Amino acid sequence: MNDRFLKACRRQPVDYTPVWFMRQAGRYMKAFRDIRAKHSLLTVCKTPELACEVTLQPINRFDFDASIIFADILLPLEPMGLNLEFVKGEGPCIYNPIRSEKDVDALKPVIPEESLGYVMEAIKLVRAELNVPLIGFAGAPFTLASYMIEGGSSRNYIDTKKMMYGAPDVWDRLMAKLTRVLADYLSAQVHAGAQALQIFDSWIGALSPGDYRLYVFPHMKRLLSELHTFGVPVIHFGTGTATLLQMQKEAGGDVIGLDWRVNLDEAWALLGHDVAVQGNLDPVTLFGPVSELEKRVEDIVARAGNRPGHIFNLGHGILPETPLEHVEAVVQMVHEKSAKMLSA
Repeated sequence: MNDRFLKACRRQPVDYTPVWFMRQAGRYMKAFRDIRAKHSLLTVCKTPELACEVTLQPINRFDFDASIIFADILLPLEPMGLNLEFVKGEGPCIYNPIRSEKDVDALKPVIPEESLGYVMEAIKLVRAELNVPLIGFAGAPFTLASYMIEGGSSRNYIDTKKMMYGAPDVWDRLMAKLTRVLADYLSAQVHAGAQALQIFDSWIGALSPGDYRLYVFPHMKRLLSELHTFGVPVIHFGTGTATLLQMQKEAGGDVIGLDWRVNLDEAWALLGHDVAVQGNLDPVTLFGPVSELEKRVEDIVARAGNRPGHIFNLGHGILPETPLEHVEAVVQMVHEKSAKMLSA
């Protein structure tokens, strides 16, 4: 197996920088769009054979050094009692959002092997086909809580922050319930064969450092402390986190994900070099000319400075309509340029 990704997670030397892309199985690939033309997103997630097929599509097309299971961060919300639908043109919609203490108390416990067993079955199917490591994942408590409270995506997180500020005890109970569900869900993924885990805190950049410390940090630390016992590397990822990086490291994780709003070398120095980093190409850069991509890749690889522990990735998920030839070019550039620097 190509284990460069796992070695980089553990800050061990590699002969070239490993690379994978968030949402690498997705709408930028025609093969994925063809499947989605016949099946809803939830159907693909809940059909292990389809989830396996789309997980493998980018691995069969590109020279990625890791794969990530095809699923969605919101899947655990259904067995907790929420009515979830992905609406075309709108994204996820939750028709019974959490707005009160009564709503939080009504949330159900989750046995992942039963209500989310299709994810574990997909992991087993994918592992049988892969020669690169497989990443399992889940959303972080804050990001999931914001979806549950807002009823979908949000720009300002008004209802979420109203609960945080106005009913902090209710907020803490919701976050505690989510933390328990996520720890059990990720444990089940590891037992099914996931070789690394990523926590997606996609909306955490909506918080000030003070709010993160008070309302999120204790729950993230509890979750990541438990994940640490699973024996696999854990990637702690968020966007808009320039002011939160040190607290993210304090909360835990073997790898800290960096978006494109920070320079990789400056962020790594701030974090300290006793943790690995992942990132951090702007996904929109992939729409630019190859000559510009080459400059950006060279810059990121140079900022890593030949230091063990860098995983090349985007600063967030790959976007629809991204040119496939640009994805291929970046993967090749990362491998070739980092190999040249590391052997110099």
